[in-house]
Amino acid sequence: MSRKGLTEKQERFIDFYIATGNASEAARRAGYGEGSIPCASKWINPQESQFKPYLKAAIDSRLKELESERVADAKEVMQFLTSAMRGETEEEVIVVESVGEGLSEARVMTKHLSGRDRLDAAKQLAKRYGLDSAAIENIDEGPVILEGGDTIRD
Repeated sequence: MSRKGLTEKQERFIDFYIATGNASEAARRAGYGEGSIPCASKWINPQESQFKPYLKAAIDSRLKELESERVADAKEVMQFLTSAMRGETEEEVIVVESVGEGLSEARVMTKHLSGRDRLDAAKQLAKRYGLDSAAIENIDEGPVILEGGDTIRD
């Protein structure tokens, strides 16, 4: 048993769950048997009969720790997803441009993440915090506001 009263396997499950957001994948990586893996999502869902409140409490506690620690892989994932969701992350894309006479040239361009990528990041964050996926799907995205000199072409 670990210092929190959890087994080493349960501790690994918690860490992998926070890193991946997927209970089945976390159970597989933590070393649970094939029979247990399909039940893993039920362990952390209070509406299920196989709910394990101590695992959910440990996940919540670990998430709080990650908010205050400086170095942790899971924290880096959470910070990246938050940054992506807020539109603070940019990505490099390759753009091919014509240079005349049937020739083209590739160059690297930096752009902000798309709205779809930002929404995906928000869904991943919500998943890690255990928010209901049905509620997430029904989020009203509201109006789209274009900033700067952007124009819409037909």
